[in-house]
Amino acid sequence: MLGSTHGTLTTDSRRARVLACGEQHPGPAVDGRADTPGLDVSGRPLHAGVPDLDRLFRPESVAVIGASDAEGRPNTGITRQLIAWAERVGARLHPVHPVRPAVFGIPCAPSVAALPEQVDLAVLLVADPLPVIEELAEAKARFAVAFASGFAETGEDGAAAQERLAAAVARSGVRLLGPNTNLNAFEEFREDLDGPAIALITQSGHQGRPVFALQDLGIRVSHWAPTGNEADLEAADFIAYFAERPEVGAIAAYVEGLKDGRSFLLAADRAARRGVPVVAVKVGRTATGARTAASHTGKLTGADAVVDAAMRQYGVIRVDGLDELQDTAMLLARARPPRADGVVVYSISGGTGAHVADLATAAGLRLPVLSATKQAELHQWIPGYLGVANPVDNGGHPVGDERGRKIIDALLDDPAVGVLICPIAGPFPPLSDRLVRDLVDAAERTDKTVCVVWGSPAGTEPAYREVLLGSSRVATFRTVGNCLTAVRAYLGHHRFVRDYRSPFDTAARTPSPSHRKARELLRPGRQLSEHAAKQLLRAYGIRVPREQLVTSAAAAVRAAGLVGYPVVMKASGARLAHKTELGLVKVGLTSAAQVRDAYRELTDIARHEGVPLDGVLVCQMVGQGVEMVVGVTHDDLFGPTVTVGLGGVLVEVLRDTAVCVPPFGEEQARDALAGLRGRALLDGVRGRPPADLDALVEVVLRVQRMALELGDDLAELDVNPLMVLPRGQGAVALDALAVCR
Repeated sequence: MLGSTHGTLTTDSRRARVLACGEQHPGPAVDGRADTPGLDVSGRPLHAGVPDLDRLFRPESVAVIGASDAEGRPNTGITRQLIAWAERVGARLHPVHPVRPAVFGIPCAPSVAALPEQVDLAVLLVADPLPVIEELAEAKARFAVAFASGFAETGEDGAAAQERLAAAVARSGVRLLGPNTNLNAFEEFREDLDGPAIALITQSGHQGRPVFALQDLGIRVSHWAPTGNEADLEAADFIAYFAERPEVGAIAAYVEGLKDGRSFLLAADRAARRGVPVVAVKVGRTATGARTAASHTGKLTGADAVVDAAMRQYGVIRVDGLDELQDTAMLLARARPPRADGVVVYSISGGTGAHVADLATAAGLRLPVLSATKQAELHQWIPGYLGVANPVDNGGHPVGDERGRKIIDALLDDPAVGVLICPIAGPFPPLSDRLVRDLVDAAERTDKTVCVVWGSPAGTEPAYREVLLGSSRVATFRTVGNCLTAVRAYLGHHRFVRDYRSPFDTAARTPSPSHRKARELLRPGRQLSEHAAKQLLRAYGIRVPREQLVTSAAAAVRAAGLVGYPVVMKASGARLAHKTELGLVKVGLTSAAQVRDAYRELTDIARHEGVPLDGVLVCQMVGQGVEMVVGVTHDDLFGPTVTVGLGGVLVEVLRDTAVCVPPFGEEQARDALAGLRGRALLDGVRGRPPADLDALVEVVLRVQRMALELGDDLAELDVNPLMVLPRGQGAVALDALAVCR
């Protein structure tokens, strides 16, 4: 988080770095608007430049500070690896050592100041990189990599040291990778592979090994950015950079903690605009995982529900395991956009086909029933007693003629089919060998996606090692679960980018007329009474019941006459949060006598409980609808967030809520509502009419505007219940709680 205790930069410092360090501003964005700096109404940036990292990954000159060739020294192995890497990328390498004349036969410079040329990249093999950063600034180096550990990942003293390092980097003009990083950026990448590549980002180097190893299966990996503690360069910088690279087909990331929420959103937005998929493992789903991640990288992991919502809104595909990361990134990088979203399962076993079809349907994939015409066509080559509606059971793939290939071609030619999945539970030569060859040949002639699940535990069979892995057009998996996860992500990604409209383009830049009136209602450091909180809502055009605040029984009777019977009466005070539990709400009062009695009872209870009141609310009784909750909280990484879900007295029991991370638009709000478990209540159940979904969405958007305009001054807002009336009748905030910072 910017300005956090982990030694990262303040927002102003980061803006200064953008201007000082030559980050790219690539001109018009895809929507035609110039990519220029700007702030939303909350003061957060709406645009971010793409850092020019070409010379980090492909430098022309490299300095190795602390180079060594002494036997048994850790720096010796690192120096040897860097020399080999520099040769592969065509960079001139300059060892730096205060006393050695040469390292591995290469002349040494005694100091940074004595380097024979300005270097693109300096690799720091020293325990304390701080003084070297200051020397590199004088030498006008562009990039530095710090391997040293002992910073924010170690506790308060380390965090303070990282703050000093980050401040020095911000002043220097040097871009820093690390500290607490490793050599992954300088691995030996295969140059003989073609096709779209995976670009890899990891905060823990070891966690990237499975993705990097995909090269052994013929899948291209173009870059590896091990970000470490992110004192300067962060995962968001690399997402933005990789999204612009023409060779990158997908970005795979292992993230332990986000440095700054807005930077991450802007980077994900850039990738979404360009249709580049981002697949991520994000640690911190559980309290244990969050604690471990913090101790490893010294970062805030963020509230996981907020992180999850942010990723979902901006199209980042979140997976759980490293195996899912590699398989999903592989498919997204290599597969062409789908022609249809239908999935067909083709197998040599009815049991296998039925099993996979069940799992695919449960995973949310659509398995269309093939047309009668298509089924008749398939029965030319498949016995009539076998099912071919989908899944398709061939009873044993033909091996002696061309029938097998004709079956596969017929399936791929179906306009309802976008993906063919063929599970092969185990090798069964020659049948499985011929099946694999026909699948590969068919995949070469189609632009549709062909997936094979090779279930053999050994994985040494020629059909797998030589035929399947030798094809760039077949996506091969080892488990059905990973295949279905990847296919769901593939289809979902292309739906997302097809409909994506960046909310940054329409985000509010200037305060609304409501802003000044609402700010006058805030009371710093205090919780507002229900009456004051409703005035805040009213200022932003959110409908509340007719009501009056009274301080006597007689006034309550007069107010009830004006509001109109039946009425609701509630105690109102700044310290009241859960009135129902204390008996401080009276519903359905229909006479003056009931109103007088209710007033006395409410004030007596408040006096007994020691709760000061500013009065009693006499409120309009609102008709039945769906009780929802809409609220605002502040996240350490993303700032104000909006929560919407099923409300009422059981809100904490049901916990059926969704989070929206600003900026978001109408479609993102609707998507959040669609994900609620109780979403059907809004559509109308058991004879009830559909709720006014449009009005609910409008309230969510108005609450977002309020949260952004009031900023940190509004610490918390809770509208519960928000009664969503039948379609066309609107939504009414029946109760509200607001806490000022």
